[in-house]
Amino acid sequence: DKVQNLRIMSKRGSPSAVESMGLACGTALVAVNFTHPIETVKTRMQVGAFSFGAMMKEEGFTALWKGIQAAWLREASYTTVKLGGYGPIRDALGAKDKNAPFYLKFFAGSLSGSIGSFFGNPFDVMKTMMMSNAKEKKPLPQLMSQMYADQGIAGFYRGITANIMRACVLNGTKMACYDLIKGKVSENLGYSRKDVRCQFISATGAGFFMTCTVSPFDNMRTRLMNQPTDAKLYSGLVDCAKKTMASEGPTAFYRGFFPIWGRFAPQATLQLVIMDTFLNIFGFDTI
Repeated sequence: DKVQNLRIMSKRGSPSAVESMGLACGTALVAVNFTHPIETVKTRMQVGAFSFGAMMKEEGFTALWKGIQAAWLREASYTTVKLGGYGPIRDALGAKDKNAPFYLKFFAGSLSGSIGSFFGNPFDVMKTMMMSNAKEKKPLPQLMSQMYADQGIAGFYRGITANIMRACVLNGTKMACYDLIKGKVSENLGYSRKDVRCQFISATGAGFFMTCTVSPFDNMRTRLMNQPTDAKLYSGLVDCAKKTMASEGPTAFYRGFFPIWGRFAPQATLQLVIMDTFLNIFGFDTI
């Protein structure tokens, strides 16, 4: 019976949307614990002058995991949809084949990322504020209560335009490049799409291209989300971009490029390899 069940599982094909998002949720909650410290350093660099030594001296080693509670909630909402929704949307568009047009794969990733960012935005705001706060360590419930008292529900959706644009570009690049590179690696190196070597090479490549395309949006999102709860420094994405350009010049849009790459590369690799491993274990087709 066990052998028969395993054979049945090995022929399950593509997971349903619910199954895919369930596996993506588990993937995201595992991966974020390893990449959160890099995200904290990247965020501190984007919001102002930063010294890693001073951070360790004044706040201690645990400061690297500031905002991890909000990060868990963000991953359980945003990444569940953006990673888990890609496969079903791609398949619905008829773009599962390795030779399917790149733009269809990019559109599938952009759509799942955009939808996910809407659900995850409140926790993204909380996470950004908790990570960037070097002076004190506010519990998540207290920070959420303060935000609601000062700005209402709208406060949790500050930076939503930049976040959706970021997610659109990020996930479109990530999933389409990963999917495309896997096909090329499989074709030229002979590794199967389920081979961890194929997954690792493809995820590493996808992480680099993500960093190149998403850095400006990531910087704008961080600035918009890190505004005080009782003040509004920017009226929106365009205003933030104009003020940043006027005061700091074009290089500000790529501030923290290497920490962003340092986060995206391992995060993309962890998420995509773990997701494909889960899909493989449960007998589904890999991405």
